[in-house]
Amino acid sequence: MNMKADFYRLIVLAVFLTYGLCPAMAEESKKFKVLVVMSYEEAMPWVIDIKGGIDSALSKTCEIRYAYMNTRNDFEGGKEKARQIYALYQEFQPDGVIAADDDAQVLFVVPYLKDKVKTPVIFCGVNKEPETYGYPASNVSGILERIHFAESIAFLQQIVPSVKTIAYLMGDNPTSKGYYQQIEKEKEGYSAKSAAFKFVKTLDEAVAAANELKAQSDAVFIENITGIKDKNDKPLTEQEAIPILAKACGKPTMGANISIIKFGLLCAVVKTGQEQGETSANMLLRAMKGTPVSQIPITRNHNGKRMINATALKELGIKPRPDILGGAELVRTEN
Repeated sequence: MNMKADFYRLIVLAVFLTYGLCPAMAEESKKFKVLVVMSYEEAMPWVIDIKGGIDSALSKTCEIRYAYMNTRNDFEGGKEKARQIYALYQEFQPDGVIAADDDAQVLFVVPYLKDKVKTPVIFCGVNKEPETYGYPASNVSGILERIHFAESIAFLQQIVPSVKTIAYLMGDNPTSKGYYQQIEKEKEGYSAKSAAFKFVKTLDEAVAAANELKAQSDAVFIENITGIKDKNDKPLTEQEAIPILAKACGKPTMGANISIIKFGLLCAVVKTGQEQGETSANMLLRAMKGTPVSQIPITRNHNGKRMINATALKELGIKPRPDILGGAELVRTEN
């Protein structure tokens, strides 16, 4: 009788373990559905880097769909793109959303998702202050994008100690307005005086601004130029516009991204889209696994990498100390 009782106990225990563990195992193996909304076009280097960071964190555990708003080349078409992406959101029913850069907040997250759905939304690449969009919200948190302005200026001064004033030349778009907010907030702490700031919409405006700014400063910080238009109203890439503007400046130039240094600017302490993408993806994973978004605080990027364009050094006749060159990644201008 005891043997039979033990046998029945084992059967009951096996059934209990099977039914008890299976839901947990199923939950563990479940693939989350994630919708990623990119403000800009798929081929933009910044977007490619963000995507790489997201994929590195989510590709093994999530089904990811990417949508691109292409607002840098066609901001006016952004509202219709946002409407189409919201239709995709309703059809896909994602467990979480990542929205990259400021245009996606203005055109998609705020009108369609913020405080309107329970789906967790994590932003990345946001340049304006989060309060601009009412963040944090009940279902929204994320990682801000902050340029290493102070570090880049100090790095340039190591290369060219005579630099005392900096001017800024940027495309006229929401991201640049975010950069301006950051500069206004921080500039008193920079090691060089901020001389002037120009927003431009066309290449002709940018060249004219470069000629004006070089007379007012020792160096020019050029960023966020993708999408400015040529005489035929064609949006230009960084690779097309940067060599022209670097030549027009004829002085030391800085940028904020890896690609823009490779296209002809002198130096920078660069930020990376990889950090933006990976951080936002890990934040979203926490939310999808049950952590309330209110317990996931807004953060910012911290990593930076020193870069010097050796081609620009030679063209400007600059010969920095060997120890400065040794502590940075050297690249040559890509044609």
